[in-house]
Amino acid sequence: MRTILKCGRVFIGTDSTYRHDQALVIEGERIVALHPFASLPAPAPDDVVIDYSHHLVMPGLSDLHTHLSYGNARSEEEVDLYPNLEYRAIRALAAAQRMLAAGFTSLLDPACAGLVTPSLRNALYVGMFQGPRITAAGAALTSRQGLYDYYPSWIGCPPCSTGRLVTSLPDAIEAIRQQTKDGVDIIKIAMDGIQGGNSGGLYATFTQEETTAMVREAHRLGRRVAIHARGREGVLYSARAGVDILYHASRIDDEGVRAAAGEGCAICPSLLMLVNNIQYARPDDPSYDWWPNVQRQELAEATDNLRRAYDAGVPILSGSESGFSMTPYGEWATRELSILVRFLGMPTDEVLRTATHRNRSLLRGGREFDSIAPGKLADLLVVDADPLADITQLEERKRIMDIWLGGRRVVLPDMPVEIPRHPCENAQGYWTRLYTRESTGHTPMQLP
Repeated sequence: MRTILKCGRVFIGTDSTYRHDQALVIEGERIVALHPFASLPAPAPDDVVIDYSHHLVMPGLSDLHTHLSYGNARSEEEVDLYPNLEYRAIRALAAAQRMLAAGFTSLLDPACAGLVTPSLRNALYVGMFQGPRITAAGAALTSRQGLYDYYPSWIGCPPCSTGRLVTSLPDAIEAIRQQTKDGVDIIKIAMDGIQGGNSGGLYATFTQEETTAMVREAHRLGRRVAIHARGREGVLYSARAGVDILYHASRIDDEGVRAAAGEGCAICPSLLMLVNNIQYARPDDPSYDWWPNVQRQELAEATDNLRRAYDAGVPILSGSESGFSMTPYGEWATRELSILVRFLGMPTDEVLRTATHRNRSLLRGGREFDSIAPGKLADLLVVDADPLADITQLEERKRIMDIWLGGRRVVLPDMPVEIPRHPCENAQGYWTRLYTRESTGHTPMQLP
């Protein structure tokens, strides 16, 4: 039995235009033919024909920066300490399904607690649940100067953290070997954090020698390397070492651009968090008085620097950094695409190719589902939209008509954006301000 999709338009993922009035033929989990509908032989009696003649059929979207174990976190403590790993693994399934319902049939999770995401990846792969194809990292490797070492030194990175603190090069190499044994697809390294010198730049987490050795060992073991770096030094060391993905790279300079272009590194800017927090942060957010202004400055720098990197031929990838309360799963992820158009000046067709084809080169088994072509897995998104004319249309959930994964129509229950929260998930907060006699000058509540 075959499934025949009668498509008004098809975007195959590698072109800059649509193909019109096409028949897309699926057998099992794969595409077996794509040709004009007029030339399709008469369907067999048991063939199923589905009419998408008024819609666009395209490859499912991919997102290279989704933190499935974070649970739409509101704080560092909620990322790392609450709740236990077992609960986070179950919650991660709900997160993955929300991303799938938004049209993302493949994801990369570049840092998780324990082995939450590799375990979810395996469960989805064998068909226990319906969810997107996942490429998974483990805990990100960091030092005392890096992201993920959030807490006082007497705490370090707890076992439930999304980071793993390494204190020497041999320790880092051992961590890479252990994670490889545990089945991660990609090694994540935090190459800077928030600590910086008098010049205003962020310290690189590791030296050039250490970075090069870590990347070399990961590549020797067949694992790609992704790094977090916003500062000049961390980006430069990583690019020289030949990492595969540079997350953010907001303050990349000309030397870093040359190194990234020369070593074949790709940049995933993940600007959604900056843009959303600048636009939507509320006065009652604890970080409201300072963080949006910091992010406004970073966005201005990133816009200029990343445009120069793009103009120099450094590949740009798309990833939304979903998993925080400012970037909840499935709600904003497609906005990252229009952000790349607006702030980096990328052509709309290139951004669409990035989200449906280019990203897949960094995903586990990505060549199997990187376009609509015979032999490829039938991971499809059907929309009532024209994203080549207006890519923001993909941000409207009502335009999603159908999603296909491995030749099967995705059927998911209606899910609210907010994943229900259990008390075990929350860092218990009591107050957000200091209550002095002056600040409490209003009429107090009457005591009983």
